[in-house]
Amino acid sequence: MFAKVTPRELAERQDSDRDDYTLIDTRPEDSYEAWRIKEAKNVPFGPAETLTDDQQREIDELANGNEIITICGKAATSTRLASELDANGFDDVAVVNRGMRGWNALYETTRVDTANDDLRVIQFQRRAKGCLSYLIGSKQAGEAIVVDPTRHTDQYITTAAIEGLTITHVLDTHVHADHISGGRELAATLDVPYHLGERATERDIQYEFDSLADGETISVGETEVEVQAAPGHTTEMVVYRINDVVLTGDSLFLDSVGRTELEFGEEAAEKGARMQYETLHETLLELPNDVTVLPGHVTVNNDGTYENASPGELVGAPLGDVRDRLDLVTLDEEEFVAWMTENIPEKPDNYETIISINLGTEDVGRRRDATMLETGANNCAA
Repeated sequence: MFAKVTPRELAERQDSDRDDYTLIDTRPEDSYEAWRIKEAKNVPFGPAETLTDDQQREIDELANGNEIITICGKAATSTRLASELDANGFDDVAVVNRGMRGWNALYETTRVDTANDDLRVIQFQRRAKGCLSYLIGSKQAGEAIVVDPTRHTDQYITTAAIEGLTITHVLDTHVHADHISGGRELAATLDVPYHLGERATERDIQYEFDSLADGETISVGETEVEVQAAPGHTTEMVVYRINDVVLTGDSLFLDSVGRTELEFGEEAAEKGARMQYETLHETLLELPNDVTVLPGHVTVNNDGTYENASPGELVGAPLGDVRDRLDLVTLDEEEFVAWMTENIPEKPDNYETIISINLGTEDVGRRRDATMLETGANNCAA
């Protein structure tokens, strides 16, 4: 009988660089090419298929005596293949529980070092999508805020409780296009204010929120969280400065800046690009070089690897280092606008529906529907 492996167990194997297993992805080739787990091998296998001699030989060669672990979208065809392999004499076979859906809900956490002994900054990393969110707390005051929470909201409540902190505010940097925000749900659960930048009033949002103006602050104990307007990726984009760190959302990543046509459309992408240039040069790059940039995403490549980081390691860097590696900062405004509007990458999966949900103009429906909408990497960088 084949075994079962949790997504967490698979992640632990990957992080320990074990080479005693072979991961077989049974999804169609196009799904596999678009988004997969690091080092997975593709052997498409349908729900009604039986194992052919050719498939058996291919898998035998890929495994080379190792344990075989199968995965698919939701553990249907991968379970079928595991059963077929077991029936055909493969002794060491396992299937990943919930498949890529389970992998998509896997998180890591890491602490951010700061110069303030009272300040607690914890980064949450959504491993498959590269979404990053944050818990900012004061140990002395026992207070915390959450920034850019995803829809798996229990983890923020649990982590705050472990840290001895009470969440008093929930903030989003902007209306997200790649994942469903958990901001409103978390704020409602805790009966605390939910915040967006003040220009969110221009986006026909269908729910109440507390707006934050450029230069406004929120207190976490004796620490002030300063709001700075950063339009470009979206109209209402803001960043949050906390002492020697800045949460840049989708305005500035470690290896790029936020794309500008998801809200504005490709025809009006120039408008967003000019906003982005101004934000980059008049707001973000004016900060001290030693301020730690903590972005809203890390780039996850199609093959499941991270750019500029590894899962479980801090995704952050001094602004001076980001400036040095980012060629875009060397362009003048016209060159920058041309680059942003002529090099438009593939859009996030289901982004129009996800934006509508985050604006409150559509309902997410069942949890299963949310899971299906959020498949794929984030694709929010230019």
